[in-house]
Amino acid sequence: MRRRDFINFLSVATVAWPISAHAQQVEQTRQIAILIPFRDDEPQVKARLSAFKQRLHELGWIENRNIRFDYRFTGQDAERIGTGAEELIALGPDVIVAWSNTTVVILQKATQTIPIVFVGASDPVGSGFVTNLSRPSGNITGFQNFETEIGGKWLDLLKEITPRVRRVAFVHNPEISANVAIVRTAEAASTSLGVTVTAAAVQSITDIERVLTDFAKEPNGGLIFAPFPLVATDRDRIIALASDLHLPAIYPFRYFATNGGLASYGFDPVGLHRQAASYVDRILRGEKPGDLPVQAPTRYELVINLKTVKALGLTVPPSILARADEVIE
Repeated sequence: MRRRDFINFLSVATVAWPISAHAQQVEQTRQIAILIPFRDDEPQVKARLSAFKQRLHELGWIENRNIRFDYRFTGQDAERIGTGAEELIALGPDVIVAWSNTTVVILQKATQTIPIVFVGASDPVGSGFVTNLSRPSGNITGFQNFETEIGGKWLDLLKEITPRVRRVAFVHNPEISANVAIVRTAEAASTSLGVTVTAAAVQSITDIERVLTDFAKEPNGGLIFAPFPLVATDRDRIIALASDLHLPAIYPFRYFATNGGLASYGFDPVGLHRQAASYVDRILRGEKPGDLPVQAPTRYELVINLKTVKALGLTVPPSILARADEVIE
């Protein structure tokens, strides 16, 4: 390299280096808080978090470089959820991600300024989280799981799979307004289907055991489970109890059917968490949550477990099997 060129190179490098170094120094690490009403060792938690973080990585957010995560795994205890919410808000995050209605209710009371993206909440307008699905307007937006009309569809599906059913216990959490709304749609559909729906309100696994045991004392019964954290956490005990009591049941998530439940009809929770990452990305890049429309799943999957069908002595119509996205043999 000629002497003049070398001097010019040094001059450019001397100017460019401070600019580059300064750019690296000012690259801000953004903070995401995640409030999760489950234990951290539950398989569905790991799968959903992994999908969420992977999508953010694809969008350019690298953990420990330009993004940081703070978690609170609270289980279903309302007091622990409240404490977790307070702790996360005190950290001053850029965005809070809230799983399920239970966490959104508490966070909404605690902050009206920090953006909140919910994942898997039901009936966000009826629950008071947003005023409008297409334009939420406040600091909350996100991805809902089930629309309230799903209650009637679950009831219809249960009746198709088990025509002998005349009585249905709809297991739900009465403190989640969306659960109550879903039960109401099932009750509205029950007359035309010749079924009596009982709103079975529960708040613990002990409640569920008691309600199902009492319900099974009379014939021609069936079950529907609304989506709430307790059902997901204690699914193995619930599936086993329904089997022992010979009660056909419809569940809201695929992993119930794969774990031995009769049938499930619902959305893909892992996919929904990937979508939620896109909203977090947009908020971190300057968009307001109130301008991001609440989105609903575009596809639901029907999964039927034939082993459980046979164990219950049922014969599922070929038309139902043909409609199923997956049949477990």
